[in-house]
Amino acid sequence: MSISPSELSRLQAISIHEKELSNAGYLRIAGIDEAGRGPLAGPVVAAACILGKDSLFAHLNDSKQLTAKIRERLYLEITNDPVVQFGIGIIDVETIDRINILQATLLAMQKAVQALKVSPDCILIDGKQAPCFAIRTLTLIKGDSLSISIAAASILAKVTRDRIMDELDYEWPHYGFKKHKGYGTEEHLTALAKFGPCPIHRKSFEPIKSWILKT
Repeated sequence: MSISPSELSRLQAISIHEKELSNAGYLRIAGIDEAGRGPLAGPVVAAACILGKDSLFAHLNDSKQLTAKIRERLYLEITNDPVVQFGIGIIDVETIDRINILQATLLAMQKAVQALKVSPDCILIDGKQAPCFAIRTLTLIKGDSLSISIAAASILAKVTRDRIMDELDYEWPHYGFKKHKGYGTEEHLTALAKFGPCPIHRKSFEPIKSWILKT
């Protein structure tokens, strides 16, 4: 797909962190982001992505700023690019409830890095908190819109988790997981009040936790 001059300029602007690190001698910079930290149901998913030096994908941006159609297209472009390296980490509901969502998210990030076929020499992570890695690690608030590799990771994590929730919708169709992906929408809360939680609901999250204590 051809890239317009304005889009090329935008992509170059969000590549600034990778460019600076590359100039400092880092060759394999992995961007990391997660999806599913806030929902009431389903796993938390993290992705790590190492783009090629000249990797440019039209409309690549924070996954939350994109339509589902564009996310799916970018997911296919990124994962089918022979130069791109990526890894996915998935942490299930039982583990989330056992160790809490923050620790589960950090664990998903570690698993995503471990799933990479090549080891990164620098890591960029969206947000304020990061797992303990043995290599240089930088956190970027709103990094999914400020770093091209984090943006790519955000798309991989989001699409992966959305696909999981679509599959889980077939197992538990009463809750509307395909529509809201497990987030606490009015529709989801209404279904929870009617049917109660199912096995993929996070029992350590409110209001599910309180409902369980009452029963």
